[in-house]
Amino acid sequence: MLFYLDSFNPWLVAVGLNTVLLAIAWLAPKKLLTPAGYLHAWVLGVLIWGTLGWQGYFIVMFYFLVGSGVTRIGLLQKEAAGIAEKRSGIRGPENVWGSALTGTICALGTIFWATPYQQLLVLGYVASLATKLSDTSASEVGKAYGKRTFLITTLEPVARGTEGAVSLEGTLAGVVASAVLSVVGWSVGLIDFTGVVFCIVAAFIATNLESVIGATLQSEFDWMTNEVVNIINTLIGAIAAVLLLLIWQGLVLGGLNYF
Repeated sequence: MLFYLDSFNPWLVAVGLNTVLLAIAWLAPKKLLTPAGYLHAWVLGVLIWGTLGWQGYFIVMFYFLVGSGVTRIGLLQKEAAGIAEKRSGIRGPENVWGSALTGTICALGTIFWATPYQQLLVLGYVASLATKLSDTSASEVGKAYGKRTFLITTLEPVARGTEGAVSLEGTLAGVVASAVLSVVGWSVGLIDFTGVVFCIVAAFIATNLESVIGATLQSEFDWMTNEVVNIINTLIGAIAAVLLLLIWQGLVLGGLNYF
């Protein structure tokens, strides 16, 4: 079905498909987004399908569904401890763009940049979402099941849910999450296997740097909300993956020849 839709104008397909899905989600009893969140997700979905086709759309939907599910791990326990996501994990517009703004910029960039630079942007797209899923999984699993949590900058033991806290359980969950999303990106043909490795490494780097930001800068600036930190996090992940690829090509392949 998805392959068949490729024969139509991608922007018309994007508008029609997202309108139908928005209507279904709006009427469904189980809400994953706020009303405004659904409208912003519609815009996001149109932009991603219009630029990257069903493959890019599949990746962002995979992130959204898995990320929403991960947020609900140990929800009652996290709510009782006061460390759960607001609105019990129901996402608003700020969450939509905090997670996907970097990826959307990469996707839109493919319209204006020719091959091989398009391939770098596609890698950045996948890496940004792998980074965000890694961050979400590490945070939510760590808050629910982390036995020992430490402040990343000092390794001082701290309570679960502390900004900048890390745990073994959360870290492993983050690595697994980024690996799964990266493999999905490979399976739909957006990146090759080398790209999978770069996305996993980039997500690990960015997720840990995000913890450093949370432990040091986030409390110092009122404007540095969780959503702003998420944008910085995904941007670091995208840039790191692209730099890793360029370094690899320079050292091993001797040129820009990704696929």
